[in-house]
Amino acid sequence: MKPLILKGVRPYGEGEPVDVLIRDGVIAAIGDVTEEDAETVDGNGAVLLPGFVDLHTHLREPGREDTETIATGSAAAALGGYTAVFAMANTNPVADNEVVVQHVARRGREVGLVDVHPVGAVTVGLEGVKLAELGTMAKAGVRVFSDDGHCVHDPLIMRRALEYSKALDVVVAQHAEEPRLTVGAQAHEGEQASRLGLQGWPAAAEESIVARDCLLALHAGARLHVCHVSTTGTADVLKWAKARGTQVSAEVTPHHLLLTDERLATYDPVNKVNPPLRTAGDAAELREALAEGVIDCVATDHAPHAVQDKDTEWSAARPGMLGLQTALSIVVETMVRTGLLDWRGVARVMSERPAEIAGLPDQGRPIEVGEPANLTLVDPDTTWTVRGAEFASIAANTPFEGMELPGTVVATLLRGRVTAVGGRIRS
Repeated sequence: MKPLILKGVRPYGEGEPVDVLIRDGVIAAIGDVTEEDAETVDGNGAVLLPGFVDLHTHLREPGREDTETIATGSAAAALGGYTAVFAMANTNPVADNEVVVQHVARRGREVGLVDVHPVGAVTVGLEGVKLAELGTMAKAGVRVFSDDGHCVHDPLIMRRALEYSKALDVVVAQHAEEPRLTVGAQAHEGEQASRLGLQGWPAAAEESIVARDCLLALHAGARLHVCHVSTTGTADVLKWAKARGTQVSAEVTPHHLLLTDERLATYDPVNKVNPPLRTAGDAAELREALAEGVIDCVATDHAPHAVQDKDTEWSAARPGMLGLQTALSIVVETMVRTGLLDWRGVARVMSERPAEIAGLPDQGRPIEVGEPANLTLVDPDTTWTVRGAEFASIAANTPFEGMELPGTVVATLLRGRVTAVGGRIRS
């Protein structure tokens, strides 16, 4: 692989532009760099960040390749600035054994655009009844386990999962939803749901599970990760639990940072998601919690769906939204433009903390000589208009359709190899 020079870039958006020389997949020099026969990417003063890491991606393979594949999802991730993604277990067959997780990992390596890490199911078939073979999947390289799409609602099963996870040095990621409180639920329980005649989804359904699991994790001495935090009360529980020494981390999605339940007025199922869009007050509190570190990171919950699964009546529509190619721009809109985060903060919530949570030693690393060149180059001054049909994903179910958003990914590098540049995949 030829050496590569990133010309005129600003690491973390700080200082005057510099050149970055990359050789053999590693940052070799930073400053005024020359190198014979090197490939060049002109940064024009763009912001250089460590490559993004998504702890929560649905790639749908195996089983629903009509909506997404590991190849198309990896392309969307690279175009969005990601160098590593975690593929959720709710595939068909479910990733509850080493055969399926090894298939996902192998396909990710074959595509080679991002590091694809399979997430193993906590319970067999995501049914919440019997623990899956956590040990054999951990030996196969799985670092995160989740029944996402379903809550591990039985406290005994969750306790056992946390105890095993401590012994295996892995993380259990919980989809926090008390199912007895959300039977038939269609929207956040509040004024909008009442006005629209939609059955309410109470905030307590999430908050009660998070509180329970934080206590279980504390007593087990295990690591817990909370998926897609959506309410003010959950942020309060996380703050309380962390103050007590609980090893808990949490993620928030871009759509929960920006969108609110007011969008449901049109009954457009593109806005249907699990957990549901909450109030403007919740969104504001989530932004503050992310800035303060109460919520650790941003995760997309990228959820592609076929047209027939979304373009239908609200009650029948599948929940979920695309997120990989819009995540950076939503973070810029909600966190950078508002002054809640600077570019080092963006690196923290989109790269460093998720890599740390998942235990990835070569992702989320400092931009320094000798470090792996998993990098993302961002132009913060451009804007673009969202068109779902133009995404790399097979599906097009984005709630941001037609929005003009700030910030574009100029290039993405995986171990020094350019995977995306100028809005195009480089294979």
